[in-house]
Amino acid sequence: MAITLMERKRTLEWVSLLLAACLFVSPWIFGFTAEVMPSWNAWIVAVLLGASAIATLSVFAEWEEWANLVLGLWLIASPWLLGFATNVSAMWTDIVLGMLIAAASLWVVWDVHHPHAHA
Repeated sequence: MAITLMERKRTLEWVSLLLAACLFVSPWIFGFTAEVMPSWNAWIVAVLLGASAIATLSVFAEWEEWANLVLGLWLIASPWLLGFATNVSAMWTDIVLGMLIAAASLWVVWDVHHPHAHA
């Protein structure tokens, strides 16, 4: 059972790393590199998320999942807090990726506290 729980955590950390990569390249893919605020927001959050995922892949720490949750929630709120909600592609990129990041983080935290819930 412990092996499958650790494998599930590792899989979700790889998902977080993939989401970080998607977030990092999103300004180029969705064409908002000309706007400073949404681009830098995506790049900074992506680097923080990627560093957290790499650190968690080497040694798991629950606080890193809570940090990822905060980053996901930040992405959801950032279009309005940073004033780029009128850029629809940047806004929806942040909202969708933020929801996926928050969901993956919550799943890992849930698994840590309820290891037999998926049995």
